[in-house]
Amino acid sequence: MLPSGAGPAASYLLASRGLRAFGDGLVSLLLPAYLAALGFNAFEIGIFATATLSGSAALTLGVGAVAHRFSPRSLLIAAAGLMVLTGLAFTLIQDFWPLLLVAFVGTLNPSSGDVSVFLPLEHAQLAHNVTDRDRTALYARYSVVGSLIGAVGALAAGAPDILRQLVGLEIKQALQLAFLLYAFLGFGSLLLYRRLPDESIDESAAPAEPLHKSRTIVLTLAALFSLDAFAGGLVVQSLLALWLYQTFGLSLATTGAIFFCTGVLSAVSYLVAVQISKRIGLVNTMVFTHLPSSLCLLLIPFMHSLGPVIVLLLIRSALSQMDVPTRTSYVMAVVTPGERAAAASVTAVPRSLASAASPMLAGSLLAVSGFGWPLLIAGALKIVYDILLLATFRKIRPPEERE
Repeated sequence: MLPSGAGPAASYLLASRGLRAFGDGLVSLLLPAYLAALGFNAFEIGIFATATLSGSAALTLGVGAVAHRFSPRSLLIAAAGLMVLTGLAFTLIQDFWPLLLVAFVGTLNPSSGDVSVFLPLEHAQLAHNVTDRDRTALYARYSVVGSLIGAVGALAAGAPDILRQLVGLEIKQALQLAFLLYAFLGFGSLLLYRRLPDESIDESAAPAEPLHKSRTIVLTLAALFSLDAFAGGLVVQSLLALWLYQTFGLSLATTGAIFFCTGVLSAVSYLVAVQISKRIGLVNTMVFTHLPSSLCLLLIPFMHSLGPVIVLLLIRSALSQMDVPTRTSYVMAVVTPGERAAAASVTAVPRSLASAASPMLAGSLLAVSGFGWPLLIAGALKIVYDILLLATFRKIRPPEERE
């Protein structure tokens, strides 16, 4: 699974990514169903999505500020402990305000991608455990693990319906069992993080430090990534699932099957992105695969039957995530080794903040109109992002492309 230039610690990071991905894929689809079972409407569900993303942004910002003072291993173990507490709290609490507080301070992820505090910490560790030549390949494998196992988690979202039919559990009780499973997955991640070394395996690596030499590049990238993330927040998986529930009356099992297929296609696209980036470069790969996927997003609201919607979702999934490993690899490549942890956090936090601002807007739009306004707006904003990214960074190349 690992490229030849990767160190042994990378295997633990990929394994923990897999555990968390299964939990994220499961709860991203079950969260809106669970909240609806508790009596909350679309607008309130949008508030929950905003709370989870904004809380993740705040936590990531805090971690980024102190990352150079603590070992990454300690921070990852603490984050995994928070994941355990989040799952337990959602299993036991049913009132709006306490649940909203847990959503804000916890690790729930309403999207199909990883926007949690784990992301910058793991990305920085992976960069220290691989050569430049294999860096993009390692990030692609990291994304493949997340997407494939996240797809299996989405497929497992049909389990509560099965339990209700076979065992006779109420739907609310079956959904609470899923959040209990989420807590166990967090405990599994904690055990894996404990196997990481206290320091980077490369003792000659530069010590972690705040942004300095790369500040302008990182802040510009962060601003552009924020635009893309704001657009993505309009169509996070929880709200996209809610739109499918409302528009076509789909069951949890059917919706899970759809997102399983999109997840598999995304996983394949990560590996394809590595080969494309070797030919046309990281920035070009990010832009020219992302543009057609954004056009698919624009078209979905105008489809009046489920078949064309599924086709467009599948095409989008095969293209839209190719920028994930290439984007991460590019950020880690254009900063100094000591700035990688800070750069990972500084680019991740604005993305989380921007994506947190839009789910509540999407929920409001879905509450007042059955038309897929969030998808239309998201597609248009993502096209603007692609054009700006190409215009700004097409001449700034990572070391392996300069060679």
